[in-house]
Amino acid sequence: MRDSVQGAGSLGKAISVLDSLAQAGPLSLAGLVERTGLPRATTYRLATALAAHGLVEKDAGSTYRLGGRLVELGRLAGQRRLGLAQAAGPALEKLRDRTGESVQLFVSEGGRRVCIVSLESPHSLRTIVAVGASLPMDKGSAGRVLSGEPDVLARGWTESVEERELGVASVSAPVYLDGAVVAALSVSGPIERTTRSPGELYASLAVEAAREVSASLR
Repeated sequence: MRDSVQGAGSLGKAISVLDSLAQAGPLSLAGLVERTGLPRATTYRLATALAAHGLVEKDAGSTYRLGGRLVELGRLAGQRRLGLAQAAGPALEKLRDRTGESVQLFVSEGGRRVCIVSLESPHSLRTIVAVGASLPMDKGSAGRVLSGEPDVLARGWTESVEERELGVASVSAPVYLDGAVVAALSVSGPIERTTRSPGELYASLAVEAAREVSASLR
């Protein structure tokens, strides 16, 4: 347990170095120390380790900047999103048509859940989540799926009622790739139609759709 906690702490500090360079641009070691608030020796060690992996670059004047490998990682992440979105399209369209409610596909990014597909209900009163919306993990059924809560994954779905927004309920199910949760598929709508027990109406349909998406990723 101690090793895992220490590892998480080191990762957080490394991310603070990257965040500082992203926000301020190229910085000297002293500038990094000032921005991160970390000890000089720790900052140097982290910057050196990040540079060894191409995530940070250091020029002849001892100035640090973001490394080119981040561009490649970003490109690959974008391709993964696109692949997921395309694979999920048919199942999401069918789920929207069968439930009459809005459906979404979320992925985890930076400790939050980001919507990569959103199909709106044909009803005038409906849930609207924009593609690209970044929402908290601790509110809403999709966040619990992406957080990997054991009881949620064991059951295969979870629901939420008015957690993130008054008058809205949702049901979410996990999408898997190679045994790992890579996305959360959700159906959501006003409680006037979903009721306060949306799982009774939509859980089986959401799970079926999520399984279809998972199968298409193999």
